[in-house]
Amino acid sequence: MQLLLRWQTKIFKVRIFRAFFYIKILTLCEYEKFATVKPFHNFRVQQKNSNKHLLLAEVNLVEELKDSKTQSQAFEVLVNTYKKRLYWHIRSIVLNHDDADDVLQNTFIKVFRNINNFKGDSKLYSWMYRIATNESLTFLKQKQKKTGISNEELQHQMLSNLEADVYFEGDDIQLKLQQAIATLPEKQKLVFNMKYFQELKYEEISQILETSVGGLKASYHYAIKKLEAYLKDT
Repeated sequence: MQLLLRWQTKIFKVRIFRAFFYIKILTLCEYEKFATVKPFHNFRVQQKNSNKHLLLAEVNLVEELKDSKTQSQAFEVLVNTYKKRLYWHIRSIVLNHDDADDVLQNTFIKVFRNINNFKGDSKLYSWMYRIATNESLTFLKQKQKKTGISNEELQHQMLSNLEADVYFEGDDIQLKLQQAIATLPEKQKLVFNMKYFQELKYEEISQILETSVGGLKASYHYAIKKLEAYLKDT
């Protein structure tokens, strides 16, 4: 029995290593192709197929991810399908390209490790967005703890670094908008980024943040008012 458990653990570790190795190679070879695009612009996903077709494809992908025989190839499809959407979502939270790169890798590894726990109660991308959001927030909290600075100081530091980030090609207006967004409470910031930049529907954001649609609408309304006031005064 113990020998069987050790063997299963070894196989699992090999799969995790392969997943991590694939993401790392993808990072080095692929991200450069879209990392230089101006961040925080809307990333629209063109959906040419019907929702029914997309849902069926997602169900099939999940089944293949849970099958050891098709897992490796399915995971490659998963990464190629969602890497850009998740990257920009993470980037809108951590701001820095290198940090977003690290968090994205952690997100896909966590998805790989926990795919068997996915029950299909929500859409696959909503589930991954939730993981990416939690990983991003955890990353910032750990960064804040390591440096021993307050959240406000961390936000100021992130904005200062953004100006020097070679991957940020935004103009002064975009930089000022990011400065305004940094003043928002965490939830309002998340809702604004998902609604304004990523153009997600309230129902989709509700699944990701596990918050009522009414609460999200209120958060977005308050965020807009605060941003308008900030930009008017600066």
